[in-house]
Amino acid sequence: MSNLCPCCSEKNYEECCGPFIEGKKSPETALELMRSRYTAFTKADIDYIESTRHPQSEHEFDRTATAKWAKESKWLGFELIQAEAGGPSDEGGSVEFIAKYTVDGKKQDHHEVALFQRHEEKWYFMDGDFVKGETIRRESPKVGRNEPCPCGSGKKFKKCCGK
Repeated sequence: MSNLCPCCSEKNYEECCGPFIEGKKSPETALELMRSRYTAFTKADIDYIESTRHPQSEHEFDRTATAKWAKESKWLGFELIQAEAGGPSDEGGSVEFIAKYTVDGKKQDHHEVALFQRHEEKWYFMDGDFVKGETIRRESPKVGRNEPCPCGSGKKFKKCCGK
């Protein structure tokens, strides 16, 4: 029976994120750290999540809120969008990802660009920026339900194309 890693790498946990979370070795890239942090959230391993934050990261870490979120969520998967820099010889890097989960039965997508920095030969999470969805702009004015249908039928929009 396989024990696939929650980070969706298609590797076994013991060959993927397990050694990082268990302290047997350190991630060599920002992406490895990001995947292991996601896996730590799925296991509610708050110690690992906190220990992989950069000592000088801008935001304070709320252990209680983080633990609550990790434990109350059902983690569905990690989707890598892109990774920039963050290799074994880099000093910094970023990973854009979507963490999929449900909380209170509602599916959520946490889309973020996470920033990482090397400090004393180890990779650390610095901060993250949420990626907002694109704003959709209408090319034509909005048609009200009781206005004439723009198709030219002469009917009200709600009785024609608005059905």
